[in-house]
Amino acid sequence: GDEDHLGDMDFKVAGTEVGVTSLQMDIKVAGITKDIMEKALAQANGGRMHILGKMAEALGESRGALSENAPQMEIIKVPTDKIRDVIGSGGKVIRGIVDESGAKVNIDDDGTVQVSALDRPSIDKALQMIKEIVAEPEVGEIYQGTVVGLKDFGAFVNFFGPKDGLVHVSQMANERVGHPKDVVKEGDKVWVKLLGFDDRGKVRLSMKVVDQETGKEISEDKDGEEE
Repeated sequence: GDEDHLGDMDFKVAGTEVGVTSLQMDIKVAGITKDIMEKALAQANGGRMHILGKMAEALGESRGALSENAPQMEIIKVPTDKIRDVIGSGGKVIRGIVDESGAKVNIDDDGTVQVSALDRPSIDKALQMIKEIVAEPEVGEIYQGTVVGLKDFGAFVNFFGPKDGLVHVSQMANERVGHPKDVVKEGDKVWVKLLGFDDRGKVRLSMKVVDQETGKEISEDKDGEEE
């Protein structure tokens, strides 16, 4: 440019508000005086401060919160013995979580679960579904469930997320029941109380101790109160 042809010195200075970070100088004369060097650095400093000030105005203050459209991620831990439940047979359960929530879900062998999405509601939905899967039902509590299978010896009820339990035929009603189909059918909504677990860890449920209309536990002295 003209500065190279018409001037005796080409001087470039770069830096921050704190100080100079780099210099470049080309001169056509044998040398320069200390006075010229001081003036050049002072002029360069003024120009640099002016440019940095304009940049700061354009950037403005940093935002404290992410944009709603910014990708988000949350990490939780689940017990390692629950990993199989979250993934499901052939990945069926985790695919269902992804399809329903719209979030991406990755789970490591140590139980670390990464949930990411473009919006917070998708993450919250996926987290809720995962927590329901790994949560444990409490003995003595009453839950509403759905009859998912019938056998001669009782009915299987899905009552807590993906968890199923058995209502033995002896626990279906206070009167004798010949076959579970005489009381319920698949798809029926029923109230059950978690009695505990058998020797193999299978869930034992009862219908007869719960009022099927209200979902309230039937007290042992109810008959006496009604007399």
